[in-house]
Amino acid sequence: MALLRPSSRTRRRGADGDRIWTWLMLPGTLWMTGFLIASLALVAVLAVGTTDDLGNPRFGFDLSGVRALADPAYTEVLARSLGYAVLTCAICLLIAYPVAYTIALHGGRYKHALIAAIVVPFFANYLVRMYGWSVVLSDDGPVLRALRAVGLADGNTKILNTGVGVVAGLVYGFVVFMIIPLYAALERLDVSLIEAGRDLYGGPVRTFFFVTLPATRQGAAAGLVLVFLPAMGDFVSAQLMGGPDQIMIGNLIQDKFFQGQNWPLGSALTMLLMLVLLIGMFGYLRRTRKDEAEARR
Repeated sequence: MALLRPSSRTRRRGADGDRIWTWLMLPGTLWMTGFLIASLALVAVLAVGTTDDLGNPRFGFDLSGVRALADPAYTEVLARSLGYAVLTCAICLLIAYPVAYTIALHGGRYKHALIAAIVVPFFANYLVRMYGWSVVLSDDGPVLRALRAVGLADGNTKILNTGVGVVAGLVYGFVVFMIIPLYAALERLDVSLIEAGRDLYGGPVRTFFFVTLPATRQGAAAGLVLVFLPAMGDFVSAQLMGGPDQIMIGNLIQDKFFQGQNWPLGSALTMLLMLVLLIGMFGYLRRTRKDEAEARR
């Protein structure tokens, strides 16, 4: 047993290696944390500030911007943004899971090439991709032409300037953030568990729900967070593929800062958005800690 126990020299080397990586990470961590805290503090101060006659922000103490958040028009936009983000997460999960499952477990030696084929197109600028997607979903685009050809749409059917168009843009923009963590979780999955599950539960569907899905729920949870956070604050999809009735909270924030010249209200909306995102993030971290505690038992 003594031969299998790590020596003090080995433990000391491991501790020194961890200490080195900690010091290497420290500058970048301090840099990012400092700018994050400074920007959030500035936005929080502006949320209770005022504006002059020209619309320029001025530091002060005025809660009119915060009180305006109770306006039904703003709460409706927040609820719509939340609904779009949740629906985007659900659709991305339904699309990404079969893709990640097929590549991870049946991709063979081509799995890395297949993942690259999915990820590389998303290196293109997000705005350029959204413009291209708006052309695909336009009234004369290939999607509606194909639907009309098979009788599933008529001349009055539209995708752009509707909620469907906004969600379609969000799904296209962020589905890769769901595929990657699911692929990583499925690739780490022990295939023998699936084989044992088939012997125990007697079918692929029951095996999936009782073995594969529970074993990869952390990957699914990570994907949901990675999709929800940017989808909730996105404004490009609603601007290019939605209409006046489909604006999201990101569009409101953009309008208040750049066109409405109402920085206090824009800052208050930003803090409200950050609060919603932090709630989602804390929920994910709590679920992750709970899963880790269960795994150690």
